[in-house]
Amino acid sequence: MRKLCLFILLAPLYVTSAYGQWYQSTGKATIIEGDREAARVLAMENALKKALLVSGASVNSIQQVVNGLLTEDMLSVRASGTVNSVEITDEIYEDGVVTLTIRADVFPQEQQCFAADYKKSMLITRATLLNREQANIGQIYALDKQLVTKLASKLKASSQFIDTKLAKKHKVAFSRYNQSFDTEQIKMLSMELGERFDAQFVLFTEINDLSFGQDSLNGLSFWQEDEFNRQFNVSFYVYSTLTGEMLAEQHYQNKAPWQFGRRESVDLTSNTFWNSRYGQMLSNTLDNAIIDIDENMMCEQTRAKIVQVDGNEIVINVGSNQGVQVNDSFTLLHSNHFKTQRGKMYSGYNVSPYQVQVTKLYKNTAVATTKDNSLLGNIQIDDLAVKERF
Repeated sequence: MRKLCLFILLAPLYVTSAYGQWYQSTGKATIIEGDREAARVLAMENALKKALLVSGASVNSIQQVVNGLLTEDMLSVRASGTVNSVEITDEIYEDGVVTLTIRADVFPQEQQCFAADYKKSMLITRATLLNREQANIGQIYALDKQLVTKLASKLKASSQFIDTKLAKKHKVAFSRYNQSFDTEQIKMLSMELGERFDAQFVLFTEINDLSFGQDSLNGLSFWQEDEFNRQFNVSFYVYSTLTGEMLAEQHYQNKAPWQFGRRESVDLTSNTFWNSRYGQMLSNTLDNAIIDIDENMMCEQTRAKIVQVDGNEIVINVGSNQGVQVNDSFTLLHSNHFKTQRGKMYSGYNVSPYQVQVTKLYKNTAVATTKDNSLLGNIQIDDLAVKERF
């Protein structure tokens, strides 16, 4: 197998994730007047364009990249920092047509962000109090539920890119796996939650510290109950439910005076708490987190799941609530997870030749049919659909 590497120079690489994604696609071109090399260039260009269009990435000149790939084993080019490497996996000449199959390692590109198309569905899970005994003062054990409830409400009101779902009734095992660095279990948990709640991303929250400072804020006012600063240290983790990979990790640390009595049981649902200095600090921390989460998620591409297939028609799990409109066009992808020679697992996608267009629209689903009315022969439930960009 011939491997062709593309090195990106003179432009910084901005990504929302530390990992690229492998996309396999096929391009075809007719051989005119026996010029096989020219047809090969066109086929490569077609295949690479398909991979880039569904990945949320771009290059300045596909033609420039393709010509370099086909003439040199290594290419240095001023590009936008999106293609890490390309492998030609198959090359067939038959009946005057060249068919090239490639596998491209593509990074999402934040600067030109073609992926800010629809709102992304995100499941917000119940937080974990890592030091539960610290919630004893104020009896604020319910902070694991109330904090994420407040976060989901704020995201729903202000986020431009996230469509939230809240699951706070049951605890999840994320923190147990996270504290033991069990990334494989976290991957499986993320994918399982995505399947159960029909979400593309999942947010896990850990409350790390609710302890008190040692110094009283009341000085020598001995007739008053001492008032102390209380810490708040929280971590947020965003995972893809399609691949199980972590996309973002954010940590926040702050403190504010605790204005309640030591033996007072505090109602975390009350305005009294949220209007207190500590409650206001929590609210401000969440506001900052939302800005960062929105920024991280903006360029993550919306990948709709196919939930029904019938002839030349599919139903996908995004609709008007996520910003889909009638006549929007989608390209269909097949999931293709594979293992390298070193035994490392990667998630990838095969780009199908089918293109569909939305004909009916509902709040959280849409019906789309093939543009040429062809039957969707090998498309299956749980395959993916991504919006086309022109």
